[in-house]
Amino acid sequence: MADRNQRNRTAVTEFILLGFGDVPELKILLFLMFLVIYMATMFGNMLITALVVADQHLHTPMYFFLGNLSCLETCYTSTILPRILASLLTGDKTISFSGCITQLYFFCALAATECCLLAAMSYDRYLAICKPLHYSTLMNSRFCLQLAAGSWLNGCLATAIFVLFMSHLIFCGPDEIDHFYCDLIPLIKLSCSDTYLIILLDFVLSCVFTLPAFLLTLTSYVCIIATILRIPSTTGRQKAFTTCSSHLIVVTIFYGTLMIVYMLPKHETLSILNKVLSLSYTVLTPAVNPLIYSLRNRDVKEALSKAVSKCGFHKSMQRCLDKNFA
Repeated sequence: MADRNQRNRTAVTEFILLGFGDVPELKILLFLMFLVIYMATMFGNMLITALVVADQHLHTPMYFFLGNLSCLETCYTSTILPRILASLLTGDKTISFSGCITQLYFFCALAATECCLLAAMSYDRYLAICKPLHYSTLMNSRFCLQLAAGSWLNGCLATAIFVLFMSHLIFCGPDEIDHFYCDLIPLIKLSCSDTYLIILLDFVLSCVFTLPAFLLTLTSYVCIIATILRIPSTTGRQKAFTTCSSHLIVVTIFYGTLMIVYMLPKHETLSILNKVLSLSYTVLTPAVNPLIYSLRNRDVKEALSKAVSKCGFHKSMQRCLDKNFA
């Protein structure tokens, strides 16, 4: 009877993303800021992906996973920022129900895939530092492909199951989502269906598909740090730590902000803080990843330098040919 009453109510066909509030004087500033971040994110991650594919010296397991991560970050940012930019530019904050569910799927799928890729990268660094003699045998090309493919499939399939159940929830008002994208918790709060099974399914899928990746990452770095501390020479410790420091920074930023956001009490007074912290793993982390890996990584800088010099050489040759045949 209750279910029939719910279905008799007017179903919500679109939602309103409140974003960062209605502050007209900040719209232009926010639009320009997010536009610069989006362009920098796309350029930086696509550049790293291209370098990993083009440079033979970067055809190693570490850079194979880095290329996958950069490709993922390009997609990850594109699920959030274009919608924010369109909203700031046009003032239209509405998003259709199907659009909201689609955004939720891609966001959750890519976030879950990133957890798995970060775990694969941490395991790669664990083998390189703790099992150097067996590294080339264990981390072969076939195993790398299996880890990468497993990461993508794990994130996409697990999220597909969850979002399929989410799409059958009934939303009958209110229709305002106090966030800048269709996040899981605000959506569940708006539903007038019984959400107990959805919350239970979310917990089960997180434990089965996401928690093992986090525990593997944590265990790998505990072993890595323990191994580094046992190295007798200071130079040896610095060299070993340098090989994994970039990845450790990315892992800390991603998991740190993610855990704070989802462990914060869900009070209205903390909604602004929640949004700001959410920006860290949805917008800022994909933007700073290329900087972290390029500025702290000699191989990436050398590959970029060679690409720039090769491009400059080709341009010089073209100018010379144009001058001679003019």
